[in-house]
Amino acid sequence: MIGNSAVLKFSTDDYPERDKVSLWREHFGRAVVKTDFIPALDKPFRSVSYLRTLPDLKIWSCSITECAVERTPSLVADGDDDFVFAIVKKGRSRSEQGGREALFGDGEAILWSAEVAGSYRNLSFCEITALSLPRRTLTSTVADVDRALMKAIPASNEALRLLVDYVNVLSVDATPMMPELEALSVSHIHDLVTLSLGATRDAGETAKMGGLRAARLRAIKRDIVENLAERSLSMDFIATRHTISSRYIRALFEEDQTTFTDFVREQRLRLAYRMLSDAVFVDRSVSAIAFDSGFGDISYFNQIFRRRFGVTPSDVRNNARDQREADRSSEFPE
Repeated sequence: MIGNSAVLKFSTDDYPERDKVSLWREHFGRAVVKTDFIPALDKPFRSVSYLRTLPDLKIWSCSITECAVERTPSLVADGDDDFVFAIVKKGRSRSEQGGREALFGDGEAILWSAEVAGSYRNLSFCEITALSLPRRTLTSTVADVDRALMKAIPASNEALRLLVDYVNVLSVDATPMMPELEALSVSHIHDLVTLSLGATRDAGETAKMGGLRAARLRAIKRDIVENLAERSLSMDFIATRHTISSRYIRALFEEDQTTFTDFVREQRLRLAYRMLSDAVFVDRSVSAIAFDSGFGDISYFNQIFRRRFGVTPSDVRNNARDQREADRSSEFPE
């Protein structure tokens, strides 16, 4: 483990059937996330949760059946005063705290205070991501944090949508991170939470230059990778899909010390290499794989492939075919 990048998994499946609810409530609920889980009566209870602890940030991602979750007065006595930014990615929840009540779900979010007793109820099976942030982080950056408490944030909020995409990777990826990358990721998430809630003027400008730009670039890169075979893939194509300008996209890639064109070409080459190396595709022609990877000119593809990897596409294909034959021979020796 490097830094604090460990991802811990907690699942009711790991407990004996007879004791799983009581053990889950004690070991995970009260001890780890400092809340009490009360399953719905006469309904099976199941939950799988991932917890990642980073400096000034905890990420809890879970799937859970219908239940109530309570931060009781006795649990509040632990002195934890963090804010909890809860996102219901799927399902529906009702939350109550400090005399306020809110209904939220399907991509919406809400801000909680851990220093006040309260509860929320999952009205159905839910997929939830909860971010625990130090109070000082939001009191200094959100324009009116008290007003933001218990106020549902719509799924259409751009910063919230980018935040969900950003956190999805960190919540379940157990790959260790260097401290510098941890700190940068935490800063970006703080920025996106702040923008989702309504930032002060100065904090908003800082967040837009930091977390918002990083999250947009991440979302754009993912969109490119998912559409490499699209013949119309271009900067204008991506700009239209993300409702931003091509100039803005160009600036994002320049800050990342590359260009849109170079990134697309590199991802297409990597896709082609993976397909050529995979025994599943050994019967597909090199030109078909080039086309499926987004290349329209086979001569150009062969040229830049060899320049990038030091071998021809046919070399990679032949190696994959030889490996398949070797594997078959070992499975069915004469």
